[in-house]
Amino acid sequence: MSDQPQHDADSHSGHVQRRSLLKGTAGILAAGMFPAVHAQEKIVLRYLGTAVNQDKAIAEKFMADTGIQIQYVAVTTDDVTKRAVTAPNSFDLIDTEYFSLKKIVPTGNLKGIDTKRIKNADKITTLFTKGEVAGKQVGDQGTAPKKVMYLEGEKSKKFATSPTQFMSLIPTVYNADTLGIRPDLIKRPVTSWAELLNPEFKGKASILNIPSIGIMDAAMVVEAMGIYKYPDKGNMTKKEIDLTIKTLIEAKKAGQFRSLWKDFNESVNLMSSGEVVIQSMWSPAVTAVRSKGIACTFQPLKEGYRAWAAGFGLPTTLSGRKLDGAYEFINWFLDGWAGAYLNRQGYYSAVLETAKAKMEPYEWAYWMEGKPAEKDIKSPSGDLLHKAGGIRDGGSYEQRMGGIACWNALMDENTYMVQKWNEFVAA
Repeated sequence: MSDQPQHDADSHSGHVQRRSLLKGTAGILAAGMFPAVHAQEKIVLRYLGTAVNQDKAIAEKFMADTGIQIQYVAVTTDDVTKRAVTAPNSFDLIDTEYFSLKKIVPTGNLKGIDTKRIKNADKITTLFTKGEVAGKQVGDQGTAPKKVMYLEGEKSKKFATSPTQFMSLIPTVYNADTLGIRPDLIKRPVTSWAELLNPEFKGKASILNIPSIGIMDAAMVVEAMGIYKYPDKGNMTKKEIDLTIKTLIEAKKAGQFRSLWKDFNESVNLMSSGEVVIQSMWSPAVTAVRSKGIACTFQPLKEGYRAWAAGFGLPTTLSGRKLDGAYEFINWFLDGWAGAYLNRQGYYSAVLETAKAKMEPYEWAYWMEGKPAEKDIKSPSGDLLHKAGGIRDGGSYEQRMGGIACWNALMDENTYMVQKWNEFVAA
């Protein structure tokens, strides 16, 4: 990533500055000046995550509200996990997916987040704390957040089986994904995941090339086609992985896929150009296509959604004022402004009550209640997303998040799965 060399350079200069500071500290202490200098020191929080979750507007608003600076460190999803496992000193806040916790928590590198220090902890959506939406259980195949939400203690390397005072992550953004389609080019209803491999769309379909997520989409297709029913799509056996990849390779050799996309912008470009008419897609990518004035639908499907969720974590090494600053950021994040901002992008926020308070009633009705837009719906940057009268794809929060079939996951056979996925990519 372009941020990487820059960040490393910053780290190096940071070491030099710290060495100079330490040399001068003795004199400062002797003069009794340290408390005043300390008070003026600005807090800078190094925020490790993927670029898609690092929004300049959020960092600027937080800085304006608190004086604390966010320094984004953007790496790939896999590298977020690698850094958490190998270099917990390299960040002050981590924004990672819940499925990566099975790799990170056993290292002891994440500090349990003390819910007594989180003002709105008890208002976090029950989707995370109980696996429920509107009092009903949702699908929990894969790494459902409720399975990894709590730790046994602040320094625990184990997940708790029931709620405790310490959370592994505090939710940032989450959603339930499905296929994106170009209704103007398909011109007929699409109701099943099976359509991704329908020969009618030969050369005009695409699937995302992130193994742990792509394989889940593929499993949704395999089940929808009636080929096989998985006991847990999020934790396949080697035989199940073989079957899934075989299905994909056969489709690829038959010319089904125009491309395999790896990043957000690639998926937007494929859809905008019309090179692809049906593909794995993320909700904000559909929003981005629409903001260009091009018809694009985030298509509800009868088999349900593949859900994902990310959250903030704290490294065990964090202490003192930086730890206080990190808690301040998490509390600020749950206080409504950020939640409303993310809801307007098509994501969902962790504390719905505070986000609602920062949204116009017509916005909330459109984004969260599935009601027709009373006024034009615009993105946070002012782009028109839906004209008055439009309805959000997938309907209300309860319909969308209540329709989850499985969650992004890290399989026990992950190494084997990635190896087989690479065979598909190379086929």
